[in-house]
Amino acid sequence: MFDIRGFGDQLWAGTLITIELALASLLLGLILGLLGATARLSGNPVARGISKGYTTIIRGIPELLTVLIIYFGATTALMSIASLFGYDEYIEVGPFTAGVIALGLTFGAYASEVFRGAIMAIPPGQREAGLVIGMGKFKIFWRITLPQLWRLALPGLGNLFLVLLKDTALVSVVGLSDIMLKTRDAVSYTKEPFLFYMAAACIYLCLTIISMVFIHYMEKRNNRWVGRA
Repeated sequence: MFDIRGFGDQLWAGTLITIELALASLLLGLILGLLGATARLSGNPVARGISKGYTTIIRGIPELLTVLIIYFGATTALMSIASLFGYDEYIEVGPFTAGVIALGLTFGAYASEVFRGAIMAIPPGQREAGLVIGMGKFKIFWRITLPQLWRLALPGLGNLFLVLLKDTALVSVVGLSDIMLKTRDAVSYTKEPFLFYMAAACIYLCLTIISMVFIHYMEKRNNRWVGRA
C-alpha cells in the first residue's frame, strides 16, 4: 500500500472494512433474494404478498435512508423488546451490523427479481420430468433448478454486486471506518481533498475491476458446457 501523506495504512484498513461489508451484505442479500423469489412463485398467497411487499418497500426507499432507518431504528426496537423483559441496559446496533442489514435488504430486494426471472426462464418440462421419475420438490430444486438458476442469474447478480460495492460508501455516515470515513479523516487533517478523494476513487475502481474479472470468470465457468450442448 502506498504511503499517501502518512495515511496509507488507514486507507488500507478502510479498504478491508469495505470488502468485508460488501461480502457480508452479498451473502445476506443472496439468501433474502432466493427466499423472496421462491415465495413470489409459490402457491401460498401470504408468502407472495410478503415477498411483493418486501421488494416494493425496499426498492422504493433510497439506500441512504435504509441505512439510517436500520441504524437508529434497530437500536430503538431492541431497547423496546429488552424493556419488556426488564432489561434496562443500553443496546446499540453497530454501524457494521446496520450496514450489512441495510445493504443486504436492498440487494435481496433486487436479487429476488433476478432470481424470479431466472427460475421462470427454466423450461417447466424439466421440473415436470423430475416429478414423473419420483423426485420430490426439494430434490428437483436442488438437482435441476438451482444449478441452472445460478447460471441464468449470474449476469444480473454481478451487476447488482457492483452497485452494492459502491453503496458501501453510504455506511460511513453512521460512523463505519470504511474507505470514505478514512478519506474524510485524511482530508480534515491534511486539507488536501483532491488528492485523497482521487485516491479513494482509484481504490473503488480497483475493487470494481477485480470484481468484474471474477464475475466474468464465473460466467465463463458456468457456461462452459452450454455451447457444447
